[in-house]
This record gives sequence, C-alpha cells and structure tokens, in this order.
Amino acid sequence: MIFRPISRTRLRNLEGFVNVTLILAGLSFRLTVASQTDTTQSAQLREITVTAGQAQGLAATHMLGVENFGIYKGKKTEVVSLAQITANTATNNPRQIYGRVTGLNIWESDGAGLQLGIGGRGLSPNRTANFNTRQNGYDISADALGYPESYYTPPAEALDRIEIVRGAASLQYGTQFGGLLNFRFKRGPEDRKIALTTRQTVGAWGFFGSFNSIGGTVLNDKLNYYAYFQYKRGDGWRPNSGFDYRCGYASADYRASDKLSLRLDLTRMDYLAQQPGGLTDKMFQDDARQSVRERNWFSVEWNMAALSLNYNFSEKTRLNVRNFGLLAQRQSLGNLERINVADFGQNRTLIDGQFKNMGQETRLLHQYKIDGLPQTLLFGYRLYSGFSTARQGDGSAGSDADFRFINPENLENSAYDFPNQNQAVFLENVFNLSSQWSLTPGLRYERIVTRAEGYFTQRVLDAAGNVIVQNKIDDNRERLRDFLIGGLGATFKPRETVEMYANISQNYRAINFTDLRIVNPNFVVDSNLRDERGFTADLGIRGSKSNIFTYEVTAFYIAYNGKIGQVLRADQPPLYNDYRFRSNISDARNIGLEAFGEVDLLRFFSLKKNQTRLTIFVNAAVVDARYVNTDDSAVRGKKVEMAPPLMLRTGISFQSGAWRGAFQFAHIGEHFSDATNAARTATAVEGLIPAYSVADLSVSYAWRWLTLEASCNNLLDARYFTRRAESYPGPGIIPSDGRGVYVTVGGRF
Repeated sequence: MIFRPISRTRLRNLEGFVNVTLILAGLSFRLTVASQTDTTQSAQLREITVTAGQAQGLAATHMLGVENFGIYKGKKTEVVSLAQITANTATNNPRQIYGRVTGLNIWESDGAGLQLGIGGRGLSPNRTANFNTRQNGYDISADALGYPESYYTPPAEALDRIEIVRGAASLQYGTQFGGLLNFRFKRGPEDRKIALTTRQTVGAWGFFGSFNSIGGTVLNDKLNYYAYFQYKRGDGWRPNSGFDYRCGYASADYRASDKLSLRLDLTRMDYLAQQPGGLTDKMFQDDARQSVRERNWFSVEWNMAALSLNYNFSEKTRLNVRNFGLLAQRQSLGNLERINVADFGQNRTLIDGQFKNMGQETRLLHQYKIDGLPQTLLFGYRLYSGFSTARQGDGSAGSDADFRFINPENLENSAYDFPNQNQAVFLENVFNLSSQWSLTPGLRYERIVTRAEGYFTQRVLDAAGNVIVQNKIDDNRERLRDFLIGGLGATFKPRETVEMYANISQNYRAINFTDLRIVNPNFVVDSNLRDERGFTADLGIRGSKSNIFTYEVTAFYIAYNGKIGQVLRADQPPLYNDYRFRSNISDARNIGLEAFGEVDLLRFFSLKKNQTRLTIFVNAAVVDARYVNTDDSAVRGKKVEMAPPLMLRTGISFQSGAWRGAFQFAHIGEHFSDATNAARTATAVEGLIPAYSVADLSVSYAWRWLTLEASCNNLLDARYFTRRAESYPGPGIIPSDGRGVYVTVGGRF
C-alpha cells in the first residue's frame, strides 16, 4: 500500500518560497560581506582552539574551542561523526545514531525516522522542542518563538556530522534550556567534478527507501555543490501505520575570492502518514501490535531556503551572515477521544497549522592578543519574524486522508494568527589567561514579542455528550519581554590531552501561544501560562588520545523557576474522567552525572596497528529531577515527568578491511509521564513508562564501488514503549517497533 499526499494539502503559495529566496538574496547582497568556508575557519583558528577530544577514527568527539563562527570553549559539546558509525541510517534509527550522546531520552514513535524526538537531562523529547534545532547553522523548526517543534528531520544518509551543545548554548543560540542541535550536511568531493551515490533499502513491513545524491567541485575549484533526493514508504509494524515520504536538498558553495564566499541551501520535504492511535495498558499487555484507530492521518510539508555569506576583512577579523526562511504546513486529522472510548465514526477533528518565518543572524569573529596570548571576540545579532496560524474544527466522518474543514468559514473550535518578532544581540569573549587557563564570559540581550489574534469556541456538554451551550469568544493578546542573560565558562588544561571545564549560563524560555487553545478531551492548557526562567551549570573533565580513546565526565545542574509541566486532574461530576492539565507546576531542579568513554581495544593494548579496529563505548547518565518550592502536595518532591533516572547505552564496533559491524544495547530506567507521578489511569495518557532494554545489530561490507549493509533493529524483539501521548499519534501508549530486518545496497560512482 502506497500513500500519496493529496494535492489540495500542498501549500498554495509555493511562489512565495521563491520570493523568500529572492528576498534573502537581496538582504545578503546589500550587505556585500562574507568570509571563508567553515573548514578554513577551523584551520585558521587552530592556534587558539581546544584540540583535546578530536580523536580521529572514533565516532564521538567534541567541538573545537572556536569553530564555525561560534565559541564553545568552556562548554559541554558533543559531535557524532556519521562516517565513523555503523548504523541503520536508512531509517534514521535514533538509538544507534545518538547512542554516544549522553543523557538523552529518545521517543520512538515511528520506525522510519520521520520525526526526531530527543530531550536531554530530564527535558521532554517532544519533537525535540527543548533544543534550538538547526541545519548548517540556521533554524529549521516551525517557529523558534511560538512553536519551536520540528516536524522535519534531516536524513542521516546525507549528514556529515551532528553537533550538540548543552544549556550554555543559550547565550549564542537563544533562550532554551536544552541547548543546540545542529545537523551538518555532506559537501561534494573537492577532487572530482561529479560524484554519484545511490542507496536502496528494503526491510520489514513493506519498507522501501531510496537515497540518491550528486556532488562535486567545478568552475576551477570555485563552486562546490551537493544535492540529494530521498524517498521512503512502508506499512508499519502495527496496522494503520503506512507512510509515504519525500525529501530533497540542494546546496551550492561558491568561493568568489580569497575573501568572499556565498552558500545557498534549498530544502523540500513532505510526507503523509496514517496513525494507528494509542493503546491502554491492558491492550498493550494483550497485544502491542493492535490498532483501534483507522481514521487518523498526519501530513507535513516543509520548504526552506538559506543564503549565507562569509567575508574576511583580514586574517584576524571575519564576518558571517546567515539569512533563512521557512514555508511549512502540518495537518492532523482523526479521532482524539480517549483510547478507551470506541470510535463510532463521527466527524473527525482537523488541526491545521501553517508556518512562515524569516530571519537573519550575523556574527563577527575577531582575534587579538593580550600580553602575547591569543584572544577571541564574538559579536552577533539576530532578527527574526515568524507568522503562524492554527485552526481547529470538524473534518469529514470518512476514513481517508481528506484534509478539508466541513465549515471552513466558521470553525467549531478555534482559529488563530500568531505573529512573533525577536531581536537579539549577543557577545562572548575567550580570555586566555595563560597556556592552561581561560575564561569565557558572555551576555545576550533579547526582545521577544508574541501575539495571539483569533477566537475560540466555548462549549458546555450534558452527561450524554450533547452540546447545550456554545459561545464564540474573541481572543487577542500580546506579550512583550526585554531581558538580559549572562554566563561564564572556564577551562583548565593541565596537559595537552586533558581539559577541565566549568560553566554557568542563564536560561529563559517563552511560552507558546499555539498551545493555549487546542481543544482536546485528554488535556487542558492553563490560559495564564508564564515563561520559564532558570540557569544551567556544568562541571566536567574530558580527554583523548588520537585513534585510541576518548572520555568525558560531566556533572550538571538545571534550575527552573515556574517549570511548565503536566499534572493529573479529574473532570467534575458526573464523568470524573482523568485528563492532563498543563501549567506552571512549580520550580524544579535537575541534577545529574553523565559519563562517556570510547576505546579502541586493539590499539590500547598495542595488539595491532593496521586497519583492524575493535572499539567499545559506554554511555551512562543518572538524573534526579524533582519539583521543589511548592505548597502543592500533589507535586511537591515528585519526580519531573519524562526524566529517566538511569540511561545506559553501550556498544562494540569492529572494522577490518572491507568489513564493519556494530552491536548496541540500551537500558532506560522507569519514569513517569506526568508531574503527579500517577502509576496508571484508565485513559493510559498518564502513568508509568516502565524500564526497557533494547539491542541493535548492524553489519556492512564494501567492495570497490559497491556497499552491502544489513541491520536488525530490536534484535531481541522486546515489547516496550517510550511515551504516552495525549494527542496525535495517540492518545494513549505508543508502542515501539518490534524486531525488523533491513538490507541496503549502495554504490558510489
């Protein structure tokens, strides 16, 4: 069964996408400044960067102290090199790809990797919204201010590496607690005019994936280009889980002179997925593969353009300008009633969201010396404008993917516009006090304006569910914030291969107006939500020896004031149904310890010095996240939801000649889905998420231009789940996929 997106669901203003590109180009060319490529940038700044941890041949490293127009000295950073891991990249398997990243809780809502859901250090994984999510340095989420969720995940087959910076990233990348998640795409080869790659994958439950790319360097080595197209489809592990996915990307990097370079990126993605709904606890225990929803659908379209310029004023002073824009749409259609209530074929709920945003981020990096020691100054500003719409009303009573409102001019639930604006200025400086000591202070000034303009419908139902009162209420509101946050980092290098670091940075997260008026029988949102404030602190040590081992141990503390969370409430009589209430629950604090180590055993014990490698890694994190400073006995001292107390991932990799193999194992401790720590409810929206363990195995063989790969996800066929959803793709328990085998044939030409 192949699902094809319905043409009427596509954005009607694709010509606006071209206009965005032209406008961005106009903004950039008026500035007429740029710098060298990121690769050159890293090389030229090597005299002041941290090189510890850059263990070539190992899959996990950390970022340089100054890299890609960013300062990372004194911060907890992690880098996953895709070329160094053996994993199921065709399905974007996050357990394997992020297995070396510490402290991550991963939601596994689909087996095809359509959406990524990760949260670090006790933060919710919901659509990765607690990270500032970027590709090649620019935003890719729906609306960084009003709706920071990302329905688009770059294909792992197209990536060079993934960069993660923890909470101290708030000073350079905006007001969030989770930090930065940045996907860096591959470039075309520097030594060839044209290179082709094709990868064809078949697997369990009708999965088929096709990835094809082209790249190279032309015009006397001045233009580097790279483009890909990916197609995926499948029927899913559970019934009613089919999907049809397309994604394309093209980039051109032009070096006009030794001083000036330009880069243009274009991205297009769309998919249609049927959603099988959630399960109650008993249904999951009886048969985790069953589905009691067959009329639920989800559709996404994502169109992005980005134009960046780099300009070298001198060897010491460089400028980077990033312009970006997004036109996107997401639509969900189905029955949102509690999963323990039968679907009687009534009109479905249709929620339509459209997103249009445009931004510019400019960074000036300057090197100078004090008493002969190199220093680095980073100054930047950000201009951002987002416009989102959210509409909710009745859809058809059918079973197909018909994304049309029955009454588009008079929606039954709500219709809103959300215009948002943001201006920010940030400053950081690396002060090298000696060859061993450095301090990195930073400041960021933010001005955030969020607005909500529209209406919602207030309904009163009788015991039989009939509408007895219905009022349409106009709702217009605006919030303006001006604030200054700061931070300080420090490093000490007792020797070249060891670095100790500490930092503390303030965090701030604005509320999302888009959450306020969604009508859902499974949860209610407090209309008086307040922004979250707090800080993040790290204390760590890391070190490495090239090609042999790397390690890092970090203690962290996250403080929230007015943390937004979810508590269990009950309806008034006569129903007394349980539901989630989302509000500023209380203050919270997350304390934890993260540890990572990776070693090539053969080189460590000097057993072999040829191309054979036997590498083992251990990634462990313990987290104690609790609600504090509250008089509410229902949550005082309770554990923060979606914060597993133990996350353990380990694996072993083997490489010899053309053969590569990897085995990974993950164990995640028991945790809760709401702030009251309810163990079980009739709706299954709240309750325990039991501890689970899961293993994966991947192997590959390369012969000249041909590559053969095989992967077994969930090798031991464990039955487990990672989330309880209050909305799509639920409500209820969302089972993770069972054992699935995939085979890939690839070629390079």
